[in-house]
Amino acid sequence: MYTATAQRPTAFGITEFGAQVSPRVAPTAPRLKITRRGRLVLSALVAAPLVIGAVAVGMNAGGAVANSSTGHTSFDYETIASGETLWHLAETVAPTADPRDVIADIMRLNGLETASVVPGQRIAIPTQYS
Repeated sequence: MYTATAQRPTAFGITEFGAQVSPRVAPTAPRLKITRRGRLVLSALVAAPLVIGAVAVGMNAGGAVANSSTGHTSFDYETIASGETLWHLAETVAPTADPRDVIADIMRLNGLETASVVPGQRIAIPTQYS
């Protein structure tokens, strides 16, 4: 009489009787495939809040607040003489201050890109040196 015995798998997927058993592999989730258009939409959705935030910060960075009052500031003016430089002018208007700081303030107030001046040019003097 013939009796059937169950084949028990052993190590390396081989049964007691030498038959090879294929190991069970857990099913994997399908990979997400995104098209070029999908990547563009996703990039736009991520970038839009960043751009809006940067614009909002940029608009508020100046800290300027509009109001109805008008400010009036008057400056003393010096006219550059022949052979005079901003260094001479700085030493004249602020003899106790560092001339480099005074020159930087004068250049900023007058919108000068260089320290070159010409005879007859009117230069506004910052109020702290008047």
